[in-house]
Amino acid sequence: MKHGGMSSLQGATLSLMRLVCGLLFGMHGTQKLLAFPSGKGVEILSLMGLAGTLELVGGALLLLGLFTRPAAFILSGMMAVAYFTAHANQGLYPIANGGELAVLYCFAFLYLSVAGAGPASLDRILRKL
Repeated sequence: MKHGGMSSLQGATLSLMRLVCGLLFGMHGTQKLLAFPSGKGVEILSLMGLAGTLELVGGALLLLGLFTRPAAFILSGMMAVAYFTAHANQGLYPIANGGELAVLYCFAFLYLSVAGAGPASLDRILRKL
């Protein structure tokens, strides 16, 4: 069965990818802002506080599938900036400079900004209203 040009398995997998990325990315925000489930909190009015806020809010939006395309686009850019400011100057290869997670999130979010939320999302529900 096709839905919006994609098989139901593709749609379910897209929604699952969005959910997992949103949950895991949001946890980076809870770690920075709430020291949960581990870590220590950062000053909210700092650059790391801004990053934590974007991670928490953006992760929640992705988890819900709400405003997925613009949220994912912003988060993709955030992760590109994070890579080039915190990792690229430590070596050429992301696996060696500690930036592989930033690169992976950057491209996963870029994909979501193009592909959308998938069928199991608030975006889809709102589109039908």
